[in-house]
Amino acid sequence: MPEQPPPGGIAVPPVPPGLRLRPDPGLRSLDGGRVLLGGSPYRLLRLGPAGARQVAAWWDGDPVPGSPGARALARRLLAAGLAHPDPGGLPAPGPGDVTVVIPVRDRPAALARCLVGCAGLRVIVVDDGSAAGAAVAAVAASAGARYLRRPVSGGPGAARNTGLAEARTEFVAFVDSDCVPRPGWLAPLLAHFADPAVAAAGPRIVAAADGAGAAAGWLASYERNRSALDMGAAPSIVRPGALVPYLPAAALVVRRDAAGAGFAPDMPVGEDVDFVWRLARGGWQVRYEPSASVAHAHRARLAGWFARRMDYGTSAAPLELRHPGRVPAVSMSGWSALAWAAAVAGRPGAGASVLAGTTALLARRLAPVTGEAAPVALQLAGGGTVMAGRLLGRTVARAWWPVAIPAAIALPRIRLPLTALVLAAPLLDWREQRPPLDPARYAAARLLDDVAYSLGVWRGCLTHRTARPLLPRLWWRSGRTEPGGPA
Repeated sequence: MPEQPPPGGIAVPPVPPGLRLRPDPGLRSLDGGRVLLGGSPYRLLRLGPAGARQVAAWWDGDPVPGSPGARALARRLLAAGLAHPDPGGLPAPGPGDVTVVIPVRDRPAALARCLVGCAGLRVIVVDDGSAAGAAVAAVAASAGARYLRRPVSGGPGAARNTGLAEARTEFVAFVDSDCVPRPGWLAPLLAHFADPAVAAAGPRIVAAADGAGAAAGWLASYERNRSALDMGAAPSIVRPGALVPYLPAAALVVRRDAAGAGFAPDMPVGEDVDFVWRLARGGWQVRYEPSASVAHAHRARLAGWFARRMDYGTSAAPLELRHPGRVPAVSMSGWSALAWAAAVAGRPGAGASVLAGTTALLARRLAPVTGEAAPVALQLAGGGTVMAGRLLGRTVARAWWPVAIPAAIALPRIRLPLTALVLAAPLLDWREQRPPLDPARYAAARLLDDVAYSLGVWRGCLTHRTARPLLPRLWWRSGRTEPGGPA
């Protein structure tokens, strides 16, 4: 049976029979497959013997059968991020079911490159009040695209809405004019719509190749590895709290009936985050599919790049007002935050005691469901504390530095640990990613990125008279457990 819909949302249907699942790379299976640990947010799922056998069969490649219990269990795994769909064997929409909507303001040369990547598809170009309207219209006409002109610029969200209202196909693909879809980009996205619960799917957005609008220099090198538009190499469900919490509308395919009126026209930035979160809040599922990719001409001039990062930061306050509790400065275990606060304050022994206590409590909670409680608890608590340190270091750079700097001046004993905490996040990133930049320049670019964003956050908070995006969201109960699956 479908789940009950949230107010104004849909009843989520069970997974369609024939869909195949693959486990999330971070999934841990304990007690012969009866206990699953993973997902985002991290959770523990207990299965009965029949459920464990069914899940093991899915990991071996079996499709989801037609029984209601199995289909409901598959939906739970997908919604929790414990599994990802492999929908290739199901009937899916084709290119003829899609209209591409390209919002553009001037930039006729970029539009021409974008249209080449959309060749063979039905395309609507929405001119958002270009000064060079005749040139934009000529480029659209030469590619056989339909051309619509908005006399006054309303921003990309309003331009997308204009195209959405004119589209007559079941699916609409939004592609920004500074993007170039790569060959084969559309099919992996459309495959997700074989699941009727999926409202939108987005590709990985990568840096444009040389000669296709790409820039050079240290900032361009940083952007190729840390672009705000690149959601990474791992597939994910998309919603607040997930591994991929939002998708940029620079490239996004949506089910037209789920899109409603589209994007919030009063949001100059962050309108795509708001759009995706409204879909998720309505019960729809949104998928990130990195096997599909779209190239983007990243900004690589310092002034323009810094200003754009500030613009992104200004969206935090209006997003928090529209989606309360979804845009904290940091979201983490309160016990981990307490352990790190003690360490920064010069009391590492107290921090270690907090970690030991939370590990013992977690082991006690895990004991009834797994015989591996102690080592699992130690790994979870230790790993969570390390991750919390990285999160706190980045949050100091990304939101709290206007308060942290005066505190460090007033309290000399916290200067060194606070500096180490702030530098740890970019240096650990560099070590894991090995970008073509030396550690010093990468760390400097990362910190500059965070400072620009934080200036936007503070400006947005002042404009909207709220401090909520500057506050942490802490929880004090370690590990979420839930039953699931046939007994």
